[in-house]
Amino acid sequence: MRAKNQLVILVVGLSILGCNSNPDERDLRNAQTPAQLYASAQDSLTAGNYRAAVFKLENLDTRFPFGEFAEQAKLDLIYAHHASGNKEAAIDAADTFIRENPRHKDVDYAYYMKGVVYFEGGKNILERWFRIDPSDRPPSDAARSYEALNLMLGRYPDSQYAPDAQKRMVHLRNRLATYEYHVAEYYMRRGAFVGAVNRVDYILTNYSGATITPKALEIMVDAYERLGMDDKAADAQRILEENYPNRG
Repeated sequence: MRAKNQLVILVVGLSILGCNSNPDERDLRNAQTPAQLYASAQDSLTAGNYRAAVFKLENLDTRFPFGEFAEQAKLDLIYAHHASGNKEAAIDAADTFIRENPRHKDVDYAYYMKGVVYFEGGKNILERWFRIDPSDRPPSDAARSYEALNLMLGRYPDSQYAPDAQKRMVHLRNRLATYEYHVAEYYMRRGAFVGAVNRVDYILTNYSGATITPKALEIMVDAYERLGMDDKAADAQRILEENYPNRG
């Protein structure tokens, strides 16, 4: 009788352990095909359970490394990592997909998401909470985002992601140009007029149309005048007046 009671206790204990096991692991055990596992990962994505989605997508890639679901899982993994807040893993997933699938019909998405991850990762907590202007700090993530989106647009101008990429690039162009402007201002305060001219020239060459351009040209005029290069100062002044006649 005692042995029977012990057996009952053992069975109940195993049942409790089964109930307390990781539900994501149970989903993996229940998924017998790539389609089933991919569907389970999609359920997690839809529910906003991004860590679970990452767990399932990575297991799909490990257990079923070939076929249409494996390729789509690699693409979805970029978003899942990004949504879960893991910027480095998202970038790595995008780079891996681009490297392994350079001619895939959806490789433009990997380029686009790489730009988006850097774009949205450029603001830190202080900027988001206290609305601190980041334009006077080195915009490393903004530069990487601009580069990735620019590359995507150059290679896939008809991509469905092109309109959003272009909007983001306008913001990034102004952000990057404003930073260069702040550096040019710093050089002017230090009397490094050649450095200021070079920074403004960089803005004109790489960020044409940026909103800060007229103010940057004013710095260029001032710097050339202080260098005694009156002809170049006059040229810069002419460009300023022809392109921005109504500036404040």
